[in-house]
Amino acid sequence: MAEKKRYEPINEDGKWEIVSSRELFHRPWLTVRHDEVRLPDGRINPEFYVLEYPDWVNITAITEDGMFVMERQYRHGLGKTCYEIAAGVMEKGETPLEAAKRELLEETGYGEGEWSLLTVISGNCSTTDNLTHCWLAEGVKKIAGQNLDKTEDLSVCLMDRDQVRSLLLDDQFKQSLMAVPLWKYFALNKLL
Repeated sequence: MAEKKRYEPINEDGKWEIVSSRELFHRPWLTVRHDEVRLPDGRINPEFYVLEYPDWVNITAITEDGMFVMERQYRHGLGKTCYEIAAGVMEKGETPLEAAKRELLEETGYGEGEWSLLTVISGNCSTTDNLTHCWLAEGVKKIAGQNLDKTEDLSVCLMDRDQVRSLLLDDQFKQSLMAVPLWKYFALNKLL
């Protein structure tokens, strides 16, 4: 009997060849790159742009008494103030878990608890090169005050499971990188 070939949903089939590449814009948290690429059938796409970012983390944090640690923050791109989970950029030399613990503590003052990786996702794998490492932190507690970056302006609020589920079901989480781990948490725990 022939061995069944293993299905690999993520692979490099159809990978494009980079004919030329140049950096158009560079800042510590964003680089814009222009590539000319050759598709597998030989066609040339002379104008493809890639946004290079460091990897990101986000945290679905739940307190010892079952409350979700949420943030409320104005998002200039959308022009709206939104509910979110704690999130941020991984710094050079940090592991995803170290970055997640640091971001949760800095933004909310919550820490400790039991940590597990929920999922790793891309914000837009068509045009961005980074990943977001989504963590679940259960049993966290308030251990410090906020220590925000000088450009951050956010408030922390605690919500019960029903409030968060209602926001999910009513399409009130606009940041997809934050909605995905929340949906996964609720689905895995059969809470939908």
